Amino acid sequence: MFAVRDEDAALDIVQDAMLKLTENYADKPAAELPMLFQRILQNAIHDHFRRQKVRSTWTTLLSALGYRDDKDEEYDALDTLQAAAGGELADPAADAEQRQTMQAIELALAKLPARQREAFLLRYWEELDVAETAAAMGCSEGSVKTHCSRAVHALAAMLKAKGITP
Repeated sequence: MFAVRDEDAALDIVQDAMLKLTENYADKPAAELPMLFQRILQNAIHDHFRRQKVRSTWTTLLSALGYRDDKDEEYDALDTLQAAAGGELADPAADAEQRQTMQAIELALAKLPARQREAFLLRYWEELDVAETAAAMGCSEGSVKTHCSRAVHALAAMLKAKGITP
């Protein structure tokens, strides 16, 4: 969702990646599947952006000719937060503060460069180690460490500027 900023597109991409994994790699050992899935997922995200770029080119050309489709509004999935799995918190003030903090974190993540965001999410949210992250991203372990370090420092600075501290 952070990579494509559209919940529906993100769900479609994950579903397609899962299907490709099961169709093409069902015979692989279970230990290899997480890294394979991450690589397939990253390729699917890149494909999504390539297709989006082509569509954007045609949309721009058609709009220059006077074609407009007012039904299509730009949607940012980060503008909405999903409700907590357990429902509302007992304290509405704490609930509001938690939502604001989560929104600030999501917005800060969205501002990171794509490679930094990818490395950060794979390492810290998907809990892959450096070697697995490097394999999934198709880069060296040193690059993963650099991207993660830069992402952590950038996120800390953005969140500190908003008054959010650990």
